[in-house]
Amino acid sequence: MFNFFKKKKHNLIESGILLGATDVHCHILPHVDDGSPDYVTSIKLLQFLKQIGYQEVWFTPHCMEDLPLNTADYIQKNLQEFQEKYTGPMQLHAASEYMMDGKFLPMLREDKVLPLGTHKHLLVETSYYCGPENLMDILKEVTEKGYTPVIAHPERYMYMELTDLFKLKDQQYKFQMNLNSLSGYYGKREKAICEELLANGMYNYVGTDIHHLGNYSAYLQGLEADAPILDQVAYLLSQNKTL
Repeated sequence: MFNFFKKKKHNLIESGILLGATDVHCHILPHVDDGSPDYVTSIKLLQFLKQIGYQEVWFTPHCMEDLPLNTADYIQKNLQEFQEKYTGPMQLHAASEYMMDGKFLPMLREDKVLPLGTHKHLLVETSYYCGPENLMDILKEVTEKGYTPVIAHPERYMYMELTDLFKLKDQQYKFQMNLNSLSGYYGKREKAICEELLANGMYNYVGTDIHHLGNYSAYLQGLEADAPILDQVAYLLSQNKTL
């Protein structure tokens, strides 16, 4: 896709690979979590994504014990209220990012979850510092209920080594990369692991995981990468469309 001989690194946004893209992980829906606090902020976030090329967005607010109101019904209600005000061109959908804590399995067992996409994928996460002792059992139960686990931003889990991530991948679980991990936005360790997983073809999808603008937009706009990395990102963006 890219000419290796023109220059070593290419700017992500200038490359054009985001044109027409779908975001599968963001925190733009207002009033529901640590993302957008209000409608005005949500509009600014959507305008930023539109400006850099996105045309479709899956809202994935956190669902966890610390946010007891965030049920599937509550999230869908907030999406409906937002869409009644929103007049922009973006296609909007609702899913959720599920923390695999004490709130998760009861909702899963009762099918009170919001899948990501139309093929029963569930976006799941753990704490960055410590995962549940029964992580593998939880993921197995997700698959037994007919859902495909999509593990959000595996490059960010401090308690996991590469060998742990390879074991998860051996179970055919899917991985979602955070786009700004490549810029160093989350740290050098996260960037290095992200590049390693990308080089090994470990990721299936890519999301912004955007909560706010601030430094996030500056890092993303300044993101430059080698041609092989951008080719991998372009492939993941194409996979987003298949969800």
